Amino acid sequence: MERVYRVEIDGEARLALERDGAWSLLDGDLFGDYRPGAALDPGGLRVLPPVTPSKIVAVGLNYRDHAREMGKALPSEPLIFLKPPSAVIGPKSSIVIPPGAGRVDCEAELGIVIGRTARNVRAAEARDYVLGLTCVNDVTDRDLQKRDVQYTRAKGFDTFAPVGPAVAVGLDGSALAIGSTVNGVTRQASSTREMIFPLEHVVEFVSHVMTLVPGDVIATGTPPGVGPIVPGDRVVVTVEGVGELANDVVAG
Repeated sequence: MERVYRVEIDGEARLALERDGAWSLLDGDLFGDYRPGAALDPGGLRVLPPVTPSKIVAVGLNYRDHAREMGKALPSEPLIFLKPPSAVIGPKSSIVIPPGAGRVDCEAELGIVIGRTARNVRAAEARDYVLGLTCVNDVTDRDLQKRDVQYTRAKGFDTFAPVGPAVAVGLDGSALAIGSTVNGVTRQASSTREMIFPLEHVVEFVSHVMTLVPGDVIATGTPPGVGPIVPGDRVVVTVEGVGELANDVVAG
């Protein structure tokens, strides 16, 4: 397994590769052939969102333990919605609570990063279209979600889609620990084993609805324990093998 980061060097976004703790610049095409380049010292580098997706497709109610928590029946097929690319931020960037917002929640999610253009993909072939896995925080204005019924406004504000810190390439996502903390206190702690629809099924389902292009992200649902965040909080989403996605919360 290796991790791919997108970092800022001399004001320019560059790709970096971490293998066995050693960092280097990435030479070649992230979505094609690439290799380690010049050695890189990661100290002091600003880490950016690892990809710049054309869209984020999110899956609602995809954990059995979360469904039990919410008192809802298990869905018969994935429930999907979109988050705009303008909502994406990277590690250590601030989640901005907009003026007049109601209760805003954090939601730890495993993100699938698409590596090849995918349309009508079969589940058995889904891994061939996946670059790797990442962390996503599906920040949600819960009051607006209830008021609007559909999710676009509640989940679409700028900064409401932290992604990162890296794309873990070659990581099996079927049984990974996933969770979140707020100010160091555990909010969510589960495993991707609890997913109702596994990753391959999700890729198949979404790609039969819309074409996925390299860099797109599918956020695969959140485990139980979602709760409010307020200005001054520090939120950390963790996915085993990917790393920690940490963001402070500020008032807009």
